[in-house]
Amino acid sequence: MINAEMVNVGMGIFEEYELVIMALVGVAVLLAGYRIKKMAFFIIWFLLGFALVNALMPFIVSLWPDVASNTLWPILLKIAGGVLLAMLGFTVEKFCVGGIAFALVEIITIQYFSVSLPVMVGGGIVGVLAAGLAVTLMKPAIIVATAAAGAYALTICILQWATLDEGIFYFPILIGLTAVGSVAQFLTTRSLS
Repeated sequence: MINAEMVNVGMGIFEEYELVIMALVGVAVLLAGYRIKKMAFFIIWFLLGFALVNALMPFIVSLWPDVASNTLWPILLKIAGGVLLAMLGFTVEKFCVGGIAFALVEIITIQYFSVSLPVMVGGGIVGVLAAGLAVTLMKPAIIVATAAAGAYALTICILQWATLDEGIFYFPILIGLTAVGSVAQFLTTRSLS
C-alpha cells in the first residue's frame, strides 16, 4: 500500500529511502561515469528499468490489483524491472550507449510532456538521432550519457527534497548538473582512451 512517506516525483511515487539511494548512485554516475563505465552502465540501466516500472505502476495495478494491496510487490516489481534492463545494458557497450541516449530522451519526454502517441513518436525520433550520435562519438557520448543519467537521478531527488516546482526547475537543474558532470568527467579522464 502507498503510505504518507512515499512521494510523487516525475516518474511516479518514490519512497524516501529510494530517493537517498538514487541520489548516491546519481552522484557516482554523474562524476565518475566514464571511469566506472561498466558499473555505470549496469547502474544506469537499473535506474532506467526501476523508473520505468515505477512510472508504469498505475497501469500494472489496474491489470493486477493485488499489487496495490501488498507493500512487497511494488518494490519487487521495480527491482525486477531494474535488474532485467541492467543485465541487458551490461552486455553490449555500443548498444548500451545508444540505448541510454534513446531511453533518457524517451523518459524525459514522458515525464515532461506526456504519454500521448505523437509526443512519444517525436521523442522516439529525437532518441534515435541521439543514439546514433552517441554511438558515433563513444567516449564523449559515454561521458555525456553517464553525466545526464546521474543528473536525471539527482534532479528527481533535488526537486522532491527542495519542494521545487518541476515545471520551472526541472530542465535548468537537469542541464546544469549534466554540464557540471560532463566537465568534471572530461577533466578527470583526459589520459584515458
